Amino acid sequence: MADAKRMVRVFDTTLRDGEQSPGCSMNTAEKIEVAKRLEMLNVDIIEAGYPASSPGDLESVRIIAATIKQSAIAGLCRALEKDIDAAREALQKAASPRVHIFLATSPIHMEYKLKMTPEQVLERAVDAVKYAKKFCADVEFSAEDAFRSEPDFVCKVFSAVIAAGASTVNFPDTVGYAMPQEFGARVRYIISHTTGMEKALLSVHCHNDLGLAVANSLAAIEAGAGQAECTINGIGERAGNASLEEIVMALRVRKDYYNVDTRIESAQIYPASRLVSQVTGVKVQPNKAIVGENAFAHESGIHQHGVLANPATYEIMTPESVGISKKELVLGKHSGKHALSERLAELGFVIKGKALDEVFANFKALADSKKTVSDRDIEALVIGTAGAVPEKWKLDRWVINAGSSVPSISAIRLEAEDGGMREAVHFGNGCVDAAFSAINKLVGKEVALEMFELGAITGDTDAQGEAMVKISYEGGIWNGRGVSTNIIESAIKAYVAAINSMESESAQRSS
Repeated sequence: MADAKRMVRVFDTTLRDGEQSPGCSMNTAEKIEVAKRLEMLNVDIIEAGYPASSPGDLESVRIIAATIKQSAIAGLCRALEKDIDAAREALQKAASPRVHIFLATSPIHMEYKLKMTPEQVLERAVDAVKYAKKFCADVEFSAEDAFRSEPDFVCKVFSAVIAAGASTVNFPDTVGYAMPQEFGARVRYIISHTTGMEKALLSVHCHNDLGLAVANSLAAIEAGAGQAECTINGIGERAGNASLEEIVMALRVRKDYYNVDTRIESAQIYPASRLVSQVTGVKVQPNKAIVGENAFAHESGIHQHGVLANPATYEIMTPESVGISKKELVLGKHSGKHALSERLAELGFVIKGKALDEVFANFKALADSKKTVSDRDIEALVIGTAGAVPEKWKLDRWVINAGSSVPSISAIRLEAEDGGMREAVHFGNGCVDAAFSAINKLVGKEVALEMFELGAITGDTDAQGEAMVKISYEGGIWNGRGVSTNIIESAIKAYVAAINSMESESAQRSS
């Protein structure tokens, strides 16, 4: 009789490690929507943030902890009482709270970053776990830069923190240095040489500096690791983290090899990927495994013939298994709310009440401006509604005059939150410069544009244009997204959205 399939926990850190990577910031509303999507994905643990890092991060972790019921919610802490206190405050309303403590154990980190001896690190780790255990039953300890640490020292620290109450110990490859075979061997060594390991779960957290984060995570799981830490689309510090979708589908497609599975609802993978891409403004590369636009595309004539004869000739998983629907239902201006709701459910979006009313209103407006509304159009409407922040400024109207022989000039009118209208006219070096400069004049701030991307949601001539911007002001960076059948309008909407996100965060800090 074959052994029962082993279940590996999925610890998602998109909202912490992923969000703190350059250019991937999210506002609180966007974080909540991503957390809800992760819950639908059936992620075991959601690392919601680093509460001690800022009042804003603490508040977002607090809201997520109060909202999510099916997944455990983790808050990251240094091995300091003040950090653990911040996590305690943020996680008060969590149905299943987890305190995640980290402390470096490698010689280079201990000497140059911590300026602590190994004995001091061991004592600090144990004290931190004991302190957290006073109010939280579920405590995870991470040995930062564990792979470059002395193996026996890691075993010593893990043994001590497990005795102090840690229920999970994490073995990260913080700088993405390991090779899969040696990482798997190291995990086996840690499991077999850590006293009390049977009382805790071993986790791994791999970075992608050499492109091996997923391979190393899979090697660790094969070696006995019981939890994998990862992110949607593999976003994260530097070259990113291990990709959730790649780990999950590798285990599922090759269950004959690993005899291991996760609790992930794989049909929610693609919607989760799209949501994270939209709210962070970081696009998924076309050839990205599992969720890239070309992941299930077949251009070669030989490949096309094979797939038509039998999809298994070139597809080792179906698009539907990761949430990509092949039977696209095109809606139009005569489609009702029920038809839209049904299609939303098929696309993985559960939307009701006022939120559905708002999406339906936007859908009808879009349907009036283009002949048919595709799945991608609907997805863009939903994501645009989901991540909305309070609108201090709302675009009322705009006019752009431009040409090859005349300078660009814009007239932008915004509605302020008090209902008043403000209008500005500005010359610029092109349409976008003229429009954005006029908006800066209206809001009274010299906001800098850090990134601007423009693309089409579908391939039709009447496709919606999708603009992504990143702005900076006084050291902060904010994202904005705008969608319209007019590409200039989509750019203006994106810029205004980014400014609203900035203003909302500023208001939260001052309150």
